[in-house]
Amino acid sequence: MDTARDAAIRQWVRYPSVPSQLSPQAEVGRRLFFDTALSASGRTSCASCHDPAHAYGPPDGRAVQPGGRDQHHAGTRAVPSLRYLDNTPLFSLNYFTPGSEDAEYEGPTGGFGRDGAAASRRQQAANPLLDPDEMANATPAAVVVAVRDGVFAHQFEQAFGAGVFEHPRQAFDDVGAALEAFQIEDPSFHPYTSKFDAVMSGHARFTAQELHGYALFNDPKKGNCASCHIDAPGPGGRPAAFTDYSYEALGVPRNRAIPANRDPRYYDLGLCGPKRKDLATQTQYCGMFKTPTLRNVATRQLFFHNGYFHTLDAMMHFYVGRDTDPRKWYPVVGGRVRKFDDLPLRYRGNVDHSDAPMDREPGDKPALDAREIADVIAFLGALDDGYTAKAGGAP
Repeated sequence: MDTARDAAIRQWVRYPSVPSQLSPQAEVGRRLFFDTALSASGRTSCASCHDPAHAYGPPDGRAVQPGGRDQHHAGTRAVPSLRYLDNTPLFSLNYFTPGSEDAEYEGPTGGFGRDGAAASRRQQAANPLLDPDEMANATPAAVVVAVRDGVFAHQFEQAFGAGVFEHPRQAFDDVGAALEAFQIEDPSFHPYTSKFDAVMSGHARFTAQELHGYALFNDPKKGNCASCHIDAPGPGGRPAAFTDYSYEALGVPRNRAIPANRDPRYYDLGLCGPKRKDLATQTQYCGMFKTPTLRNVATRQLFFHNGYFHTLDAMMHFYVGRDTDPRKWYPVVGGRVRKFDDLPLRYRGNVDHSDAPMDREPGDKPALDAREIADVIAFLGALDDGYTAKAGGAP
């Protein structure tokens, strides 16, 4: 239920409505989300990796989570948050910002997952269910059997119809539909209860440090964060998403804590594979991953698609120092810095060099100093959804 403060905040823009109760499909989706029986090991649920206590993101600071039939496998990417996915557009290689006569070309945009390969949340839910390194079900039919033989079989039949288990292919899609309905309907996936939201509605004020950090966040010559992490209301007055859903190659250092990276021939190339198959030949997109929302970013314990960084301070110093002092971030081989070492040499030209703060040369002054970084981090802390609870819920 909304507190008085939450209700007041929701008056500022068109926040999603909070249902008095979940639909039957969403309710069974909620139960399945926490059900470890949906994994081949019987020990992993959706919530094991997408922890509600951590904004539906990873529960700890491990770069990748354990999984597989024996729980001794590991994924290849850091777990993303499932919060604030409501307005994600369909994936397009040639996206133009709508609502303007001078529509701006954004390039690859949208889709679900770090590479946008899933067209919907129900498709996104299917990936870990079948991934041998995650929930490791051998086939969609195995998932259906787990639901049919599980404690929520009756509720599933009530939601999707008697005889649903007689058609395994449709029943598997219904499992995804249930998980999707839960994420759409349950307000915990889009609470909009941060201090930022309270400030925008006139029910709180930024501190001086947060306000200065907010200015740096927007300054195109300083942090320039808002160029990708949009902080303005969206179409129809939707709350700020803090992402433009686009894709960037940032040249994040190779994370050797990921088991797959022990093979020097393995590279996670984002849009052009290896998980996504349809863009494998379009090499201009190799190394690009989707821009995540920054809501709840201060509560995270790892950053970027490979979880290389574990603090906001380290992540911010990388942004401003990647090009001015690359020796801090990349290995030195034969006296030379091996920059962008998590990309094959032929794709390193895809890395963004044109946008501040990553438009510098070695020896240049970084776009932000340590004090300015601290101020930006203070502002990012205002995007934590726990604000109204901490404030006691009183306007």
